[in-house]
Amino acid sequence: MLTGKQKRHLRSLAHHLNPIFQVGKGGTNEHIMKHIEEAIETRELIKVSVLNNCVEDPKQIGQELAEGSGCELVQVIGKTIVLYKESRDHKTIVLPR
Repeated sequence: MLTGKQKRHLRSLAHHLNPIFQVGKGGTNEHIMKHIEEAIETRELIKVSVLNNCVEDPKQIGQELAEGSGCELVQVIGKTIVLYKESRDHKTIVLPR
């Protein structure tokens, strides 16, 4: 579980990132979960965008993605979701205490 200070730090790092995944009208599925797990292991911090044709709530999608891929949900702002998971092999982000 991330503290408020850690979430603020991660939000500041994620500000300059571009979304690398998109969730469309099909919603979340096992295929996107697997790709997020692979990407988050190398990057630690990723952005996911929710397309306009998606009928689900972005906050609900963020929760589903976080639970399904074992990540921490950092932020959902508008239709952009920020996810974080500490990498075992490629650790680059140092969180404040």
